[in-house]
Amino acid sequence: MNAEYPAASPGTTVTPDEERPDLSNSNVREDLAMAGRCALVHLPTGRTCLLPIRHQGPCEFHRPQEAQDVVANGN
Repeated sequence: MNAEYPAASPGTTVTPDEERPDLSNSNVREDLAMAGRCALVHLPTGRTCLLPIRHQGPCEFHRPQEAQDVVANGN
């Protein structure tokens, strides 16, 4: 559980918008977010975090081509 993303109570239905409220932010890549990745974009460099959603610790930013490869391969 994370303060930004509280866990859903058992027996409740969570819609995608409730699951990833950060999708409306311009610094989150929607295609990667929908693939279960953190998807936070470091705006000055264009690098994207490819770690799983709600990962522990700091983001690990990767080149845009690496992010595109993840989307293309569905990993």
